[in-house]
Amino acid sequence: MEKLFYPNREEAKKARIRNICEYQELVEEAKEDYEGYWGRLAEEKIDWFEPFDQVLDESNPPFYKWFIGGKLNVSYQCIDRHLESRKNKAAIIFEGELGDKRVITYRELYYEVNRTANLLKNRFGISKGDRVVIYMPMIPETTFMMLACARIGAIHSVVFGGFSADALRDRIEDAQAKLVITADGAYRRGKPYMLKPIVDEALSKGCESVEKVLIVERNGEEIEYIEGRDYLYNELVKQESPICEPEIMDSEDPLFLLYTSGSTGKPKGVQHSQAGYILHAMVTMEMVFDIRENDTYWCTADVGWITGHTYIVYGPLAVGATTIIYEGVPVYPDAGRWWRMVEEYQVNQFYTAPTAIRLLHKTGIEEPKKYDLSSLRILGTVGEPINPDAWLWYYNEVGGGRCPIVDTWWQTETGGHMISPIPFATPIKPGSATNPLPGIMAEIVDEVGNRVPQGEKGFLCITKPWPSMIRTIWNDPERFKKSYFGDVTKDGKPIYFSGDGAIYDENGYIVITGRVDDVINVSGHRLGTAEIESAIGNHDNVAEVAVVGKPHQLKGESVFAYIVLKSEDSLGEDVELLKEINSIISKEIGAIAKCDEIMVVSGLPKTRSGKIMRRILRAIAKGEKINQDISTLENPAVVEEIEKKFQMK
Repeated sequence: MEKLFYPNREEAKKARIRNICEYQELVEEAKEDYEGYWGRLAEEKIDWFEPFDQVLDESNPPFYKWFIGGKLNVSYQCIDRHLESRKNKAAIIFEGELGDKRVITYRELYYEVNRTANLLKNRFGISKGDRVVIYMPMIPETTFMMLACARIGAIHSVVFGGFSADALRDRIEDAQAKLVITADGAYRRGKPYMLKPIVDEALSKGCESVEKVLIVERNGEEIEYIEGRDYLYNELVKQESPICEPEIMDSEDPLFLLYTSGSTGKPKGVQHSQAGYILHAMVTMEMVFDIRENDTYWCTADVGWITGHTYIVYGPLAVGATTIIYEGVPVYPDAGRWWRMVEEYQVNQFYTAPTAIRLLHKTGIEEPKKYDLSSLRILGTVGEPINPDAWLWYYNEVGGGRCPIVDTWWQTETGGHMISPIPFATPIKPGSATNPLPGIMAEIVDEVGNRVPQGEKGFLCITKPWPSMIRTIWNDPERFKKSYFGDVTKDGKPIYFSGDGAIYDENGYIVITGRVDDVINVSGHRLGTAEIESAIGNHDNVAEVAVVGKPHQLKGESVFAYIVLKSEDSLGEDVELLKEINSIISKEIGAIAKCDEIMVVSGLPKTRSGKIMRRILRAIAKGEKINQDISTLENPAVVEEIEKKFQMK
């Protein structure tokens, strides 16, 4: 049995949830009166314009609705309601990679968001229900754009700035966006990089719904302007009024779309609603990060992902916290950059990805000792399971052996944390997300919904709807049902299947074992194998391809591709093919999806119905022995051939 690390008793006395008994009381409250529990929290946390008259509508599963009849505005929830007591408090602390700094108070944020909202309405004709794609770097203006959309009822879709023109175009076209907001570029590893040219390329290939492009000047590099389509934000916004009344929104109106990789190769537009999403963001900020009035909180994610939405922008601002936004990479100009910032800004909660922890562990193992990190109270991880070595270094060297690590499990589709330790209540252990949060009915089950015994692998499912859950896939409700509610049942009814496998360990804690569907988790970014395979298939000499994830020391998983060629005669070395393939992937998806390794094979293991047996290929890539019966495959000999070739690599 692995060692448990117990909460600090002195810190626990000041915490929101002070011990495991208080946690259990909340769990029991939710079990006994599920709707009453969430209704109580909604009444306490949200400033309603009109109260809701029903907590949960389950009449049309899985299209659940929460807080029926309630009216609110998420921008108001994040800004206006704080003006009386927190107007001069720092809402955002920004640091650019080159060292430039900005501090934006809640009053200043109110003015900036209102001017931006008025600009979107008055100059660009954006109104309630319109879609706006935001393709931006990690700068405060990105937050202004998101909150301005929320203020006027527009639906924003933030696209990660590392995606290619083709990937950006796909998302613009699926959302039928009316406006694209971007920047000239930003800085990475001390040098400028460009975003506007990628937007230009995306729009040159379609995107007929787009009427205008709004550009934030950030790095000052020369860019092309298209007359009548492109407009500069920095000067235009100064002409707008700092007062913009918030649009009254229904609880179930869409707040944003966020595209995630899908098993069909076409990205899925995950749709989140207003009230349920912001409530869960607030509740988890308080429960998981034990956020207090004078805390300075830092999540290192990018706003192009759900972590940035919930735990850089909406969650921290809705609870009136001070949130840090950092533009660059963790090791520029050296591996002490983040720890220097923790010391300077006296950070209390630090939330990052296992990939970053492994990188800093490898490249700067002694760096934390050089800085005063005593302000830290809670450490967090997100995106993938964290290996014990990195966990222990994080706990001992960064947290000084006194800061609990909240190892959080959640997804784009869940909107916020689902499984996590409570920092000053739950005994923690390396590699375990521990227990579901109060009000979250997460369970590890078999195919028919029976809870699996301790130590046996099963499917991680959520058996009851929760407020921040995905509402649908944009314009594709059938795909929504099939993707999340079609595989596992409980009591004969479909339940939400996360796509992850898990086990209960000897403490009864949940340990995530990884994806069981065709998604690879690279540096915390979920990439659909079908999307990568589709890109590789565009190479002139590729006949067939199967992509799997392979364990990687820093990334968690890397992309490994098995490739069948049309003609081996026309091929040079594998290294040349890898370069060509990665060039295609970078163009169609983005550099994040590049293959680390490829293997040219004569064929792929398939069933007689033609289905590629990726679990066999995953096992080979991991160096595991194939123990399952392969005699029923259409071509069993190819498995032995691939194994031999892999052993020779």
